[in-house]
Amino acid sequence: MDLNLEPNIADPDGFYDELLAVHQGLSKEDSDALNARLILILANHVGDRDVLTAALKAAQR
Repeated sequence: MDLNLEPNIADPDGFYDELLAVHQGLSKEDSDALNARLILILANHVGDRDVLTAALKAAQR
């Protein structure tokens, strides 16, 4: 599986609103912890180490 960097989320604005809402009222520390948990959950879902490595490299750019 290759890393897909093209838009691929149904209702991206709705997802972004949901993402912001889940962070509302959190401290910086709690928000950072939520992001870390979300990253690990999604990384586990992807599962493919090559794709995860490509994603890490893409995020560094």
